[in-house]
Amino acid sequence: MRAPGTSNQLKELLASRRAATLPGTPNALFARVIAAHGFEALYVTGAGIANMSLGVPDVGLVDLTELAEHVAAISDAVTIPVLADADTGFGNALNVGRTVRLLERAGAAGIQIEDQVFPKKCGHFSGKQVIAAAEMMQKIKAAVDARIDQGVQIVARTDARAIEGIDAAIARAQAYAEAGADVTFVEAPRDAGEMRRIATEIRVPQIANMVFGGLTPPLPQSELAQLGFGGVLYANAALQAALKSVNDVMAALKKDGSLAQVADRLAGFAERQQAVDKARYDELEQRYC
Repeated sequence: MRAPGTSNQLKELLASRRAATLPGTPNALFARVIAAHGFEALYVTGAGIANMSLGVPDVGLVDLTELAEHVAAISDAVTIPVLADADTGFGNALNVGRTVRLLERAGAAGIQIEDQVFPKKCGHFSGKQVIAAAEMMQKIKAAVDARIDQGVQIVARTDARAIEGIDAAIARAQAYAEAGADVTFVEAPRDAGEMRRIATEIRVPQIANMVFGGLTPPLPQSELAQLGFGGVLYANAALQAALKSVNDVMAALKKDGSLAQVADRLAGFAERQQAVDKARYDELEQRYC
């Protein structure tokens, strides 16, 4: 369940155009860690769910029910706003309407849909295709009409930069804003000049996506704030950190038959219990049991 007021919190955060950092999470545990570090909002990453929960690449294999279950668990675990990656909306405009209703009910304060052809691919993969801008605009209108809480942010992403060029991508984002998107997101610009154009030529707040090893130039948060971006996604930083650590620890365990050489890479027992708020459950057990 979404914490009260989080949709308006997300709206105000992105409208401030100070490049608020939204780390991505594929699960509720990482969401708790993100919130504990004082971040103002987080991003439920579709790629992260595909990678971490299904062990598959980001090629459109996560379905709406799986996504909604993750969003619900994450929204229950934290009180900060949750922006959910809904890929292409799981179908046509009618499907998008159902997607918005389901994710809003699951706790999303914002819902992102994109203009790729289904099945979509990671925005930093080759071989992407986009639907007609007019079709995407109808999806956006359906999303806007479907939300119950008018504060829930509809974020429209375009992947047209890789296919049609930056001018066409900006034109699409402008059209998506006219169709009712609260925020737009031009995926995978290639240099700082393109990012400057995105931030200044589109009237609604913008999202930047910092993918480690991806196509977008890794500008620091301070520079993105100067440009006027609304939010900055680090969609899979937590997942990538976890994967690197798990690989290192498992390699050491296989080699040495012990964790002694990698003890500094492991969260302690107490740290793990703190991360899942066990003390609160102990208090509840004393109260009710």
